[in-house]
Amino acid sequence: MGNKLKSIGLIGLGMVAGMAASMNFSALAQRIDAPLPLEELRQLSDVFGLIKSDYVENVDDKKLLQEAIAGMVSSLDPHSVYLDEKAFREMRESVQGKFVGIGIEVSTEDGYVKVVSPIEDTPAFKAGIRSGDLITRIDNVPLKGLSLEESIKKMRGEPRTKVVLTISRKGEDKPLIVPIVREEIRVQSVKAKVVEPGYVWLRISQFQEPTVEEMVKKLTAIYEKTPDVKGIVLDLRNDPGGVVPGAIGVSAAFLPKDSVVVSTNGQLADSKQTFYARPEYYAGRHPGDPLARLPAAVKTVPLVVLVNAGSASASEIVAGALQDYKRAIVMGSTTFGKGSVQTLRQLTADTAVKLTTARYYTPKGRAIQAKGIEPDVHVDETAEGDGLNSLRLREADLEKHLSGDDKESRPVRHDELEEEQRILALAKKQKPIEYGSKDDFQLAQALNHFKGLPVKLAKADTPAEKGAAEILVKPETKSDSGVKPQDKKAPPTEVK
Repeated sequence: MGNKLKSIGLIGLGMVAGMAASMNFSALAQRIDAPLPLEELRQLSDVFGLIKSDYVENVDDKKLLQEAIAGMVSSLDPHSVYLDEKAFREMRESVQGKFVGIGIEVSTEDGYVKVVSPIEDTPAFKAGIRSGDLITRIDNVPLKGLSLEESIKKMRGEPRTKVVLTISRKGEDKPLIVPIVREEIRVQSVKAKVVEPGYVWLRISQFQEPTVEEMVKKLTAIYEKTPDVKGIVLDLRNDPGGVVPGAIGVSAAFLPKDSVVVSTNGQLADSKQTFYARPEYYAGRHPGDPLARLPAAVKTVPLVVLVNAGSASASEIVAGALQDYKRAIVMGSTTFGKGSVQTLRQLTADTAVKLTTARYYTPKGRAIQAKGIEPDVHVDETAEGDGLNSLRLREADLEKHLSGDDKESRPVRHDELEEEQRILALAKKQKPIEYGSKDDFQLAQALNHFKGLPVKLAKADTPAEKGAAEILVKPETKSDSGVKPQDKKAPPTEVK
């Protein structure tokens, strides 16, 4: 048995060494300046051998090694991850703004999937799915106890295949059985409309490859009909981020040309970069400057940026840049604090590693990581309080999160159970917030700011001695030309 184990161990060590030698991993090649830890590699091969010889069932070699890679990468921080064939494909679809499914935005409630909103002109929209519907079963499989991610995977699939949803709808005595045929869904990351005469609501739900083009198209159309725009509300609430060129392009739309938008710093030479409001940093594969079609008035129109604890990564880049240049008033609550750069390193044609390689810094050099962007004006989610937003996890709450440069981060919250229960009970009584609607409290406060009316501050940030939680905030219309970050000349890079 001992010889057998030793033999298997040596074979395993050879496989590990061969795998390490054949990895097309540029970062690894650049960083190896010390001998490989052979003792630890021997332990890895010994464990591989033990599993192959002693485990109760036979385990596929490929699965074992992929899981070993995945575990090694995920041990670093919450955002470094190994992407197998399926995960890599899904990531590329997300960046391109498309996927195969039924077309709904969802959350969870009481262990079930709650429909936040059906996406217009998708199979779910055409099938009559409504906001507030609870999905209790998918293909007759109960969802109680499944994670939201597992439920979403069940709704996705191959094009032109059928999925059957069991729906519980308020006002209906019996569950509704709704068959839906999956299709390729193209998500529009940008929404825009005139919410009041002269005032525009511009929402970016995620930064994708088409985001800059979509924004230009929608703003240009609005300015053709409403040339005298008095203010724009840039809504980045619950925007989880996405591709950085999209964030640079959105920032560049409102900033002077050649302004620094964001810089990065890490171990590798190509991770020490500065990104500017120039076409080469945001145009992507499109020739020319997509922002050239925007009306000149966009550069000086009064601007409010709405953020919350769900605003992360690329959305924090935009909020931080516009805040540093005093180009906009940032309103809402402290953002998520994901200020780290994930670079995609492809291993094979179908697999890759998404590895944290640097930290983000605003034009003034402020670190975003584990701190987030602090609003200029704190405003609660609703008139009654900040609701579930106050209970959201942020980067600093995540296990193994990367610290800021000063090794300090926002302290982990320890919410009292009684307060959590109170907020959850209150949130259940409230209907879901529809961003951009007449019932959108934070949007209403942004409009009050434009009009010079009192803005209702967040209850937790209002000193008791002030009495009414209101403040007049002077609208800001000019850029601060005094921001002069260090000029680091470097070629653009695609980071996510």
